[in-house]
Amino acid sequence: MTDATAKDLLGDPLEAAPLRTAYVLLPIPADRPYSYAVPAGMDVQPGDYVQVPLGPRKVASVVWDAPVGDNGVDPKKLRAIETKFDCPPVPEDMRRFVDWIAHYTIAPPGMVLKSLLRTPAALDPEQPMPGIAFTGDWPDRMSDARGRVRGLIEADTKQLWTKSGLANAAGTSSSVVDGLVKAGTFAPRDIPPQPIVPPPMPKQAGKPLNEDQQEAADALVEAVKADEYSTHLIDGITGSGKTEVYFEAIAAALNAGKQVLVLLPEIALTATFLDRFEARFGAPPAPWHSGITPRQREKIWRQVAEGTVRVVVGARSALFLPFAELGLVVVDEEHDQAYKQEDRVFYSARDMAVVRARLGGFACVLASATPSVETRVNADTGRYIRLRLDRRHGAAVLPKLSTIDMRENPPPRGRFVSPVLEEEMRQSTARGEQSLLFLNRRGYAPLTLCRVCGFRFECRNCSAWLVEHRFRGQLQCHHCGHSEPTPEACTNCGTLDHLVACGPGVERLAEEVDAIFPEARIIVLSSDMLGGVSRLRLELEAIADGQADIVIGTQLVAKGHNFPKMTVVGVVDADLGLANGDPRAAERTFQLLSQVTGRAGRAGGESKGLLQTYAPDHPVIKAIVSGDREAFYEREIALRKSAGLPPFARLVSLIISGTDKRETERHAMDLKLAAPFMEDVFLLGPAEAPIAQVRGRWRWRLLVHAPRALDVQTYIRDWLAKGPKERGNIRVQVDVDPQSFL
Repeated sequence: MTDATAKDLLGDPLEAAPLRTAYVLLPIPADRPYSYAVPAGMDVQPGDYVQVPLGPRKVASVVWDAPVGDNGVDPKKLRAIETKFDCPPVPEDMRRFVDWIAHYTIAPPGMVLKSLLRTPAALDPEQPMPGIAFTGDWPDRMSDARGRVRGLIEADTKQLWTKSGLANAAGTSSSVVDGLVKAGTFAPRDIPPQPIVPPPMPKQAGKPLNEDQQEAADALVEAVKADEYSTHLIDGITGSGKTEVYFEAIAAALNAGKQVLVLLPEIALTATFLDRFEARFGAPPAPWHSGITPRQREKIWRQVAEGTVRVVVGARSALFLPFAELGLVVVDEEHDQAYKQEDRVFYSARDMAVVRARLGGFACVLASATPSVETRVNADTGRYIRLRLDRRHGAAVLPKLSTIDMRENPPPRGRFVSPVLEEEMRQSTARGEQSLLFLNRRGYAPLTLCRVCGFRFECRNCSAWLVEHRFRGQLQCHHCGHSEPTPEACTNCGTLDHLVACGPGVERLAEEVDAIFPEARIIVLSSDMLGGVSRLRLELEAIADGQADIVIGTQLVAKGHNFPKMTVVGVVDADLGLANGDPRAAERTFQLLSQVTGRAGRAGGESKGLLQTYAPDHPVIKAIVSGDREAFYEREIALRKSAGLPPFARLVSLIISGTDKRETERHAMDLKLAAPFMEDVFLLGPAEAPIAQVRGRWRWRLLVHAPRALDVQTYIRDWLAKGPKERGNIRVQVDVDPQSFL
């Protein structure tokens, strides 16, 4: 048969099944999707997960929407998609969310997609487990062991078992079960993958709510039922029951058949929250944070996409889980700095949660005892709906706050706890109650120096001092993680026993307290203590159960914990956060100190919060002690407005980094010179970053100050397109709405 005859009979394969073009977004620093050919017999739509060749690699990616104005490429010239994964596709609103973040943060959409594709193993369906099922027939010959199996099976004849599981449950050997399989009593059956958490029970009654809480809960329930976008702020003082209020919104979303995402700023909060959630809904939510195992991550990711998991509680990265039916997002402690991502793609999870709700057309709930200024302004101007809770739940009362003027009541030489605070702690311990000392410094001391030659131990990779961690005998950098054993002699002059620790950290404070209260049970809480999340959870439970007399901690203790026996809270250095040039310093200090003093008095009775300060007349300190939150916000908002700072203007930070200091500075200068002129747009810098070197890279900063109405993203994109290109190891990172200026 000739080629022509074959073609006439069978047709040209390309004509019978013409190749099509698909646009595929890859998790790489790409500004747009790549074009791939769709092989014959494969049907792909936007949102489908696929595997495509990229150079010598095979990369899991997502079929994307066609770029605007793209005329396509002849598919014969393209490499083909290799595999389409058997996985629910990325919903349209999630694809729009990825594109929105990429546009707003001036980041390649492929890098945003990377956050969605962090568990590629979950793209393949979870395989069923081989098991056995009861057929209904028992053999004539029954032994005692077989009788035990029969007694177990007759309680639930439809349950599927693994062979080993049935043998263990019946207290027999596996050979007994094998014999019953051979006898036809059991037949092989696949056991489908089990949900990683049981389904919640939203109809289960929650705790009784007071009048204010019920009014707020009713508003949230109506917002969820409306099935349209809205953002509510629960603005409630510490201990006012904000969690119980938004639990009612979660119940409403679950009753409506929707999935729920709850964001928390710290892993440390997750364990306590899981317990409270399970008490309310009869089952725990699925956790999502860096502390879970890779296998757990795969199961949760897949079951979220399939809709099996109904509620996820997690850190900021949980925003990128592929929810099938998301109907509510809650951001607890919305003011917390931990919601800001400052690596690769710079974004605020709080703000992106609001965007996620707007694009998906559902409700978003923000909750805080000390809302961020940006959120308060949005509530005051009507963009968000503010729900106020001005009284504590149940018998709890706010602590009585006062300052300790350290100029008048200084501690003894070499110590850091004033006599006034020491006496309050002594009385609390005598009554069988708990005290908390707060100091936002990890380790033993922030600086170690030699008294002979003055040498200061600093990080070899960063412009930062090494922090002494005496509990584990190390000097550590808190920026890059470099550590080295604490030396006995000065590494500069060789003198023995002349190294001195300067300033206090929580470990040094614990040493001092142990000397003052030798009989007291002391627990130190810090994010870098040995033992990780497991130890932290045990210690938090011990404190809540009254198994500690004195707690010493960093900002970790300020975040939502409930310590019923805590009656005295002492802030060792209330001035610590005020002594820098950060425009948010006053706001952050107010939030942190308000939160930490709010740990006292949560179970009723008299409680006290004492702030050791050298500036008792500072407006922030006075606002905290007086309890006049509104006066603080009015003053801070007025100052921001008069100074033209966010949220009344736009800030964008450009961080230029490189391994060569002079070359990095030169690139920063050239970049500034290339900036387009625009009226009302001001450029500050380039200036060496306060922490000039991090992980061996020198850093220079440019700050763009622009009017609120300006499309600052377009301005930055045009500038970068016309400016000098990244060369060698020079990198330029863009941070829209920066939270840190270090």
